[in-house]
Amino acid sequence: MNVLITGGAGFVGRHITKRFLKLGHDVTVVDNFYPGSGCIQLNDWPEHLKPSAGQNLIVVQQDCREFFKENLESADKFDIVVHLAAIVGGRMVIEYQPLAVGVDLSIDAEFFYWLSKIDYKPHRIHYFSSSAAYPIHYQRKEESKILTEDMINFNGGFIGEPDLTYGWTKLTGEFLAKLAHQKHGHYITCYRPFSGYGEDQDLSYPFPAILQRAMRKENPMTVWGSGQQSRDFIYIEDCIDGMLTVSEKIGDGSGVNLSTGIATTFNELARLCYVVANESDDNLTIQNTASKPEGVFARVGSTKFQQELGFQYKTSLKEGIEISYNYMKNN
Repeated sequence: MNVLITGGAGFVGRHITKRFLKLGHDVTVVDNFYPGSGCIQLNDWPEHLKPSAGQNLIVVQQDCREFFKENLESADKFDIVVHLAAIVGGRMVIEYQPLAVGVDLSIDAEFFYWLSKIDYKPHRIHYFSSSAAYPIHYQRKEESKILTEDMINFNGGFIGEPDLTYGWTKLTGEFLAKLAHQKHGHYITCYRPFSGYGEDQDLSYPFPAILQRAMRKENPMTVWGSGQQSRDFIYIEDCIDGMLTVSEKIGDGSGVNLSTGIATTFNELARLCYVVANESDDNLTIQNTASKPEGVFARVGSTKFQQELGFQYKTSLKEGIEISYNYMKNN
């Protein structure tokens, strides 16, 4: 099939690109290589993600909004569309550059407008939302809950305030995805990935930054915030397995978690990384700092609905750290 991946040069995009190439599809990646986004040129991709001989990959260096405008009536028709393009850049960007992140509203508006105008229906459309779309009301220290898909309800129920401009963008994107299905008949699935991680993730994200500190044997090791705030860490390849699995069962624009259901504090992550890198954390001292943003207190996703759709994550956090450690050690 002919596959379009916007934002395909970023961390998630590179892994999805490799997966579709491995499945034998022709892939077009559109990416503007926004500075600080973790996007890298094809020649610099990790060797295990680069296309192999015989695989057909085209990389278009262009803002996807311009690409959409130029391809409203194009002869090229895409069987599969994966929309990843967004400005994220880690917690520092989300917290301190909220209007820059707000550009994501424009990116998604152009994407869904394009879907409303093309004269064909792709076989599958994958829209990557985020766990940031969930109401922060349920993620506070005083009242944290396991986040279930029905906590976002576009049918007159309680919506709640998502996590800053990034969360608002993704919440709006999910609403537009519902309309794309209802008004134009598109088969579209929305994914709410939790804290995805992997071996080639940009150091602006907590997982690789903490692992790198452990590999340097930093002691005391600095961990942002109280260290008690928790996240649901899911390995990148499990995320892609989840995407491909649940999309076969649901295409009405509904959102589905990609999560493990396991809460891990950042201090626990630091200790686990230290053990993998150094075999022991017996003498490790963790130094927490309040000078950096820490985000919500607890963000953990229910796995019930995704399991009903046939997906169960496979990689434990320790296994994922080991994969990432071995890669980072040798590159």
